[in-house]
Amino acid sequence: MNLIELFTVPAKLQTVLMPFVIAVLALQLFLIIFLWLRLGAVTKRYNTFMAGSPGAALEDMLIELVERSRQQDENMKGLHFALRQLEQMYQNAIQHVGVVRFNAFPDAGSDLSFAIAVLDGSGDGFVLSSIYGRDESRVYAKPIHQGKSSYFLTQEEEAAIAQSLKR
Repeated sequence: MNLIELFTVPAKLQTVLMPFVIAVLALQLFLIIFLWLRLGAVTKRYNTFMAGSPGAALEDMLIELVERSRQQDENMKGLHFALRQLEQMYQNAIQHVGVVRFNAFPDAGSDLSFAIAVLDGSGDGFVLSSIYGRDESRVYAKPIHQGKSSYFLTQEEEAAIAQSLKR
C-alpha cells in the first residue's frame, strides 16, 4: 500500500464529509476574521496608550504614582492626627451658652437681672449672675463642673445651665 492510497477517501464518504468540512472551514474563516478585527482594536488601544511613552517612561510613571500614593497615605495620617487634636481642643472650647433674664425684685419693675451659663463639651465652665436693684447691682460667678456646682445655685442659674445643655 502506497502513501496515496492511504489518504484517498471513497466517493460515498466524500459526499457525506464534504458539507461538514465546508462548515468547519467557514467557521474557521469566521473566527480568523473575528480575531483579526479584535487584534486590530487591541493594537490600536495599545498604541494610543503607549503614544509618546517608551517602556522606561511608563515604568517611571508607575514608580512616581506609587510614591505619590505613599505621600498621600502619610498626609492622611497627619490629617487624622490633626483632626484628633482639634476634637480634643473642641471638647475644651465653649460649646454651650444659656441666658435667663428675670426680675429679682418686684419693685424694680423689669427683667434687668440675668444668669448666663458658659460651658464646654464636658459641662465644665461657669455661671455668671447679675442681680439688678434700684440702688445697686451685684454680680456673682460660680464654677460649674459636669453641669453641677459646689455652690448653691438659684432657680435662674439652674435654668441657664439647663438651657445651655439643651443646645
